[in-house]
Amino acid sequence: MKQETIDRIRRFTKDRDWDKYHTPSNLAKTIVIEATELLECFQWNDEQFDLEHVKEELADVIVNCQNLLDKLCLNADDIVQKKMEQNEKKYPIEKFRSIDKKYNE
Repeated sequence: MKQETIDRIRRFTKDRDWDKYHTPSNLAKTIVIEATELLECFQWNDEQFDLEHVKEELADVIVNCQNLLDKLCLNADDIVQKKMEQNEKKYPIEKFRSIDKKYNE
């Protein structure tokens, strides 16, 4: 995400004095709630959905993820890179290409 966008999220939270409510637990719960609202966009039809509504709900998830990153003093690039390294070891291309099984199946 661009630094400009991250700064805007941070400013929004600061201007409203909401940081005091942003405990890791509250933010994690909010992420799940917003992700559920995103899932609801596809509840009855996987092919016909309101893309604008999907974008709004996805943005809510992303904003709250950034807030949790900030609260825990984490960097998205760092944690995603580390997780991708783990995933690449767990799911090597030669074993998992075009296969939808978990690594332990």
